Amino acid sequence: MTYFYGLMTALWLCCVSFSANGQESSNLQWHGYFSQGITQSIDSDFITSDNQISAELTEIGLNGLYQVASNISIAGQVVYLDGGNRFEQGSRLDYLFIDWTVDDIAGWQAQIHLGRYKNSHWLYSVTRDVPQTRDTAVLPQSVYFDGFRDVALGSNGIQTRFSKYTDNHVWEVNWSYGRSTINEEQRDYLLGSLALGKIKQDFVHQFSVFWQPASMNWKLGASWLDSDFEYIPLEQDNRFAGMSNIRRFMISMQYFSENWELSSELLREIQDFNGVFTPDYYDKRTGEGGFVQLRYLFSPRFSGLVSYDSYTNDVDDPNGVQLELESGGTVPSYFGYMDTTAVGLRWDIAPKWRLQAEHHWVDGATRAVSLLDPDIADHTEETWRMWSIQLMYWF
Repeated sequence: MTYFYGLMTALWLCCVSFSANGQESSNLQWHGYFSQGITQSIDSDFITSDNQISAELTEIGLNGLYQVASNISIAGQVVYLDGGNRFEQGSRLDYLFIDWTVDDIAGWQAQIHLGRYKNSHWLYSVTRDVPQTRDTAVLPQSVYFDGFRDVALGSNGIQTRFSKYTDNHVWEVNWSYGRSTINEEQRDYLLGSLALGKIKQDFVHQFSVFWQPASMNWKLGASWLDSDFEYIPLEQDNRFAGMSNIRRFMISMQYFSENWELSSELLREIQDFNGVFTPDYYDKRTGEGGFVQLRYLFSPRFSGLVSYDSYTNDVDDPNGVQLELESGGTVPSYFGYMDTTAVGLRWDIAPKWRLQAEHHWVDGATRAVSLLDPDIADHTEETWRMWSIQLMYWF
């Protein structure tokens, strides 16, 4: 897969360079964006530490699509991100894949993506990497938690998308199978900073189906995810070899009106853990959560948003009481859940320029930092806040 990526990247960059020199420019489409803001998390280290106001809200991206043939193209995006403590700072390849389109398979239009494809199974999974398409800088963490941003955004493998349009409705069916690389930051989020070895995602298998009426003002969907992870310890390590499995079931809904948009997603996650902490360790728990979000358009250039997001780490321990007891008081009970209320404002200052602001009030901290951090109690209070103001430009 590394060799495949190297070849794909070289080919894509050659296409961009070739077109930039004034040749075959009609075959290339490319766009970019720049976003800069200020942000703060208060009484939590989720975004910033020590209640600092920070400019660590930077997103720079360049994406392109090169048409190789009438039904074959190459799409890719490189980005630079600085999101404070939410994810690793630096550049990355968000996606790079071959897109093969088949116009008619028994009345369905099909797309096959081969390479590092984008996750198309959730409402905002395809657009979460582009700031001007997000309703807020920090998406609802029950579904789109930032500690796993790079793994959830896309995978290395194959994805198929089937669409069918009739006079009465639109169907979309998606299937994908692949894996992602887990870096040290994501390893520490999952297993704590005491882990020294490597986490490997063996696979992630996803399926989703969406339905819309001909009016396109409704969108209803359901998705399923199954993924296995393996921990490979170093010779001298604080963790043991182990496996984990995550299964996620989710329903999604959007409604569009002339002046407002309502969206919601509800999820249920079943997590199995074997080994890692002790050779014979086993734990199984079920998490639940979701969000509901309303955006109202006051004018063509000004809109407001209100949302509520909730996640419970273990439905058998919704208040985190057992979590605190089992940890000997190291992990406070409020790390067993997280409820967030948010408001936001958006102003389109000029074409391709936008100013966006938001404020979140949070009760609980299960998505804020790793539950296995040895200093977890020092990182987040039971109730905390975060806010940001972000200026965006795209072309």
